[in-house]
Amino acid sequence: MPPEKGKITGPIPRPPRKRGIAWKIITLFAAAVYFLYCFVTSQPLFAHPLPQHTGPYAVGAIDIEAPVSPPRLVDPAIFKDTSDRAFELETVLFTVYYPTTYAAASQSHTHRHPWIPRPLSLRAEGYARAAHISNKVTDAIFTAALRVLVGSITIPAAVDAPLSDRATRETRYVTSWDKDETQEQILEHDENAGGHPVIIFSHGTVSSRTDYSHYAGELAARGYVVVMLEHRDGSGPGSEIKKAGQKDKTRLLFDEKAVRTPDGKELSIEDFHIAQLAFRQAEIEEAVRVMRRINDGDGADVFASSAKGEGLLLREWVGRLNTESMIMAGHSYGATGALQALKGGPTQARPFRGAIVLDPGKSSGPLNEDVRVPLLVVHSNSWSSHTSMFYGGRAHFDTVKGIVEANNQRGNPSWFMTSLGTSHPSVTDAPLLEPFLLSFTTGATIDVYQGLRQYVHVAEDFLAFLGDGEKRGLLAEKAEFPQYAPGVGLGMWKPGQGDDGKAREEGEWWDWRSYWQIHVSPV
Repeated sequence: MPPEKGKITGPIPRPPRKRGIAWKIITLFAAAVYFLYCFVTSQPLFAHPLPQHTGPYAVGAIDIEAPVSPPRLVDPAIFKDTSDRAFELETVLFTVYYPTTYAAASQSHTHRHPWIPRPLSLRAEGYARAAHISNKVTDAIFTAALRVLVGSITIPAAVDAPLSDRATRETRYVTSWDKDETQEQILEHDENAGGHPVIIFSHGTVSSRTDYSHYAGELAARGYVVVMLEHRDGSGPGSEIKKAGQKDKTRLLFDEKAVRTPDGKELSIEDFHIAQLAFRQAEIEEAVRVMRRINDGDGADVFASSAKGEGLLLREWVGRLNTESMIMAGHSYGATGALQALKGGPTQARPFRGAIVLDPGKSSGPLNEDVRVPLLVVHSNSWSSHTSMFYGGRAHFDTVKGIVEANNQRGNPSWFMTSLGTSHPSVTDAPLLEPFLLSFTTGATIDVYQGLRQYVHVAEDFLAFLGDGEKRGLLAEKAEFPQYAPGVGLGMWKPGQGDDGKAREEGEWWDWRSYWQIHVSPV
């Protein structure tokens, strides 16, 4: 008999499986496990914790905010909304990274510095201003994002640990850059070792003193005292100005549109940059003055007057620093400021015998050409590969190269080179915290640890050269690339203008061309 009309015969078909639901469940489960793992292990969400420093020394850190008495009026410009002076220097703020012993560092129970100083909302508002979307809602969103992403990250340096002697007779095993290995480091005792060399470091735009903590820490782990400045010239995202007996002030990111002259005139972008760089130079000079006071025996007074409450052991630093012959360093706008601080030098206020200049600014005003000390100028790969016209219609790369060549002709050994595979933020902590995100957004192709390692290696060789005059490592090589030469391979940088395969077999320094192009060298 034929089936009745409307009646289904045969097996009942099953509804199609909703594979999307299964994947959603798996994704939610994985996310829950990840959040639970971060909670249990106190790890930051979505970000890597900063790695431990390497080197023969452990690393100490001290925040110092020293009053400037009397305050220095660097430029008369005032804020339009409050009529307060925009470029009056009342205090100078910096973090000192310095060598300490591993024993002292292991015994230190003082809190570690947060990677983003509190309050988080101040830095968040500065970032929102940089994006031109600052308001109550976006500021709150930025604050929440910072808290989730990096709010729990701390800097792996022992706060207020004692300063190590310049050299000691001991063998230490320290964590290597590769993280899963250890390396033996031997410090030889030197009866004639002078005080620790002092480096003053100037940060870039929309940056702060904590953004370069690992680079500074690596140099400190090699015996250098690094003074990481916090600039209040309008280029930093946000900072608190603390002075005894006065109400705390905040200094957020601002530009030339936020200020005017006392008689009501607008500032041009050129005049604004001149005022900013002059203010940065004043902060650099004040940092030099404070470090000299510490070395001369006024460490206890510096500690007592500092608003940060750190530096109890500064009284023991007397005579242990080389403050008569310091080194200037900076990145981006800070590199422009570093060159500016060399003008007419060395001087009593700016006693710099050499400078490390990383990615000097492309839009921060003309670069100072009056340099009379050895220079190490390092471009990231992105800084050299992206052509940009500079002041006077000259390419930025050619301008930098001309400054270094002229300095060599004056008898000051100087180098200009490009670090291959890196990008503008490679010397900062950002790639260590967010390696995949930074590589995706900046185009960096080098391993983030390898990139920073190369910056530290060449800086260490240059700093050693300033001490003994010996050209070692990369500094002993000739300039083989008068101009930047792009790499090959699918349109992306490929390690090695030389034999990269051989470099992997024989070690990274078998062929330095795997990581560097030298444009100017005194060799």
